[in-house]
Amino acid sequence: MNGVHDMGGMHGMGPVAIEKNEPVFHAAWEKRVFAMNMAAGYAVRWNIDMGRYAREQMPPAEYLGTGYYEHWLFGLEKLLVDLGVVTPKELETGRAQTKVKDAGVLRAPDVPRFLVNRRHARLDDHVAPQFKVGDRVLTHNDHPIGHTRLPRYARGKRGVIDRDHGVFVFADTNAMTRDKKPQHCYSVRFTAQELWGPAASPRASAYLDLWDDHLDPA
Repeated sequence: MNGVHDMGGMHGMGPVAIEKNEPVFHAAWEKRVFAMNMAAGYAVRWNIDMGRYAREQMPPAEYLGTGYYEHWLFGLEKLLVDLGVVTPKELETGRAQTKVKDAGVLRAPDVPRFLVNRRHARLDDHVAPQFKVGDRVLTHNDHPIGHTRLPRYARGKRGVIDRDHGVFVFADTNAMTRDKKPQHCYSVRFTAQELWGPAASPRASAYLDLWDDHLDPA
């Protein structure tokens, strides 16, 4: 979707501030938000692409004025309400009004096993690739209302298939309908000038991981 979250390649946002020796979490509440996302995902069984799409729906002004784990908290609350686990009133008051069926509890000792045993994005499905290494491709110039892994700055651009990663879950549909739609994912090379114009360095390139459904032959 064309949202404020998709700021890659945009001008006017200022330089990226790199924090030296940045910690994983800056505050204890960030750890709790991350843990709640893990536990709720385990119990309710949503997928990572649904989580990303939920965070992308944060209002633009709120998104720009909040931090990373505040985005995660927004997405968590939205998924819990949208999937009928809690009601808006319960979120507001912090008090349960309905009994939720016990879907299982993710305990601390089980977290490593849960992470290892999850169905990974890579699939064993036998799907024929639509492209091969060296093929020239043109990305779609789509502007979907849902989740997509094709960033705005790379739409309608010409690139070259650099590597075939194999068959993966297609994140765009997995986020919306839980349809994995297995297909090949490629590393596609774009020149910087193709993406950002003649003022960009002629020696620079960018590599994007894109799926069959994002590409056409060039």
